[in-house]
Amino acid sequence: MDRRKDWRQRIVGAIRTDAASRPMTEAILTIDEVYARKVIDLAMRIAELLTSVGASANDVALATIRVTGSLGIRPVHVDVTYNSIGVSYHRYETDVPITLLRVVNAPVPDHSKLQQLQALVAEIEAGLELEQARVRFHAIRRLPFMYRPAIIVLAQGALSVGVALLFGASWIITVVAFLAACGAAMAQRLMSRIRMPFFFSQIVGAFVVTAVAAGTSRLAQLGVPLLEDARPSIIVAAGIVLMLAGMSVVGAAQDAIDGFALTAGGRILDLALLTLGVVIGIVGGLWVARALGMGFVVSSDATALGALPVQFFGVLVVAVAVAVWNGAGLRTILVSAVLGSIAWAGYSASAAAGLEVAVASAIGALVASFIGILVAHRLHVPSIAVATAAIVPMVPGSAVFRGLLELVESDGGTEGLVLGVATLIGAGTIGIALAAGSSLGLFLGAPLRDTVQSRVRARGRIR
Repeated sequence: MDRRKDWRQRIVGAIRTDAASRPMTEAILTIDEVYARKVIDLAMRIAELLTSVGASANDVALATIRVTGSLGIRPVHVDVTYNSIGVSYHRYETDVPITLLRVVNAPVPDHSKLQQLQALVAEIEAGLELEQARVRFHAIRRLPFMYRPAIIVLAQGALSVGVALLFGASWIITVVAFLAACGAAMAQRLMSRIRMPFFFSQIVGAFVVTAVAAGTSRLAQLGVPLLEDARPSIIVAAGIVLMLAGMSVVGAAQDAIDGFALTAGGRILDLALLTLGVVIGIVGGLWVARALGMGFVVSSDATALGALPVQFFGVLVVAVAVAVWNGAGLRTILVSAVLGSIAWAGYSASAAAGLEVAVASAIGALVASFIGILVAHRLHVPSIAVATAAIVPMVPGSAVFRGLLELVESDGGTEGLVLGVATLIGAGTIGIALAAGSSLGLFLGAPLRDTVQSRVRARGRIR
């Protein structure tokens, strides 16, 4: 009987684990409460600044856990939303949990500061002490934006120049696009000084660009020299790319894929509202131009691109301009330029193979973000920064303008309305494809990057 029971216990033990045989793994906590609060406060301040300079919610949560864990506070529960960060640390069942909350300001991309924050997190993991880390953080927090406002305005103008070059515009239209973009940028900066919500700044910026394009169209109709073959639609398309380039499309898509639904929802709503501001500004400008007899000529055909070498030069200009606009350093600017060229090469090859524009855009964004996340850690640059700069040349500014123009010129007719809505839906599809391709590239590249890093560390230990 005892043998049967012994064999039965062996069989059951081979199938399932006996809970009583598991060792007690609960640690005896001796962490001082004041120290724990200091660590959590530092981690939350780093997380707050990461969020405000453009990091994704998943990166913010991981950075918080890495900082607290490296300084001996674990486990912690991190809650990241669009405008707040909460961290809770429960030391023991009988103790009161330490829970802190910080409100996050509206995100303003600053990729140079993002790069330094990521380096600080790595230094803390490497053994940087708490007080030294606090001093380093406050030094980073007090850093001003890398470039002066005049340089940012010129970068925004250069972005429009790059878009005009993509479409093979003449030099006079390229100059007008540059002046229109600078005017819109200065108008938006003036509105930010009087603390006007950015939604209205988008309306004003889009209206300025449309007004300049309408004036150019009228001068061309009057036979002004050098403007006979002017294409004012390129000016508006470049302005639309300018208005949409500063939005965190990649970050919103990445938050949604990573499971941060609340943060993704907030960012997507913000994107939709700001895009609506651009639409209102352009439609308002078109209506005013039409009332003054300076309407545009509607063309149902997509705007043709320029020669291939000129396209790549325009892509380089756009990528560099976006990187400077977002406060990137020289290394990030160079990587952004290279990845922008790679993304456009993937897009051009896919389009030449007969794929739809949305699919080709997704492939270009996927290739650029996949390569970007592999080289970003090696070169110590933010992966989301270079991915964002790489996809801006593929933003469907021309399609958005054609759709809005068809709606305005439809006069309530069914055919014009259907064409306009279809064009806008196609532009929205391209935007979604860009976000999805970028996020998928980052998702697929992360495991490969981690594998390469682990092998490099293992080789270093062997040596």
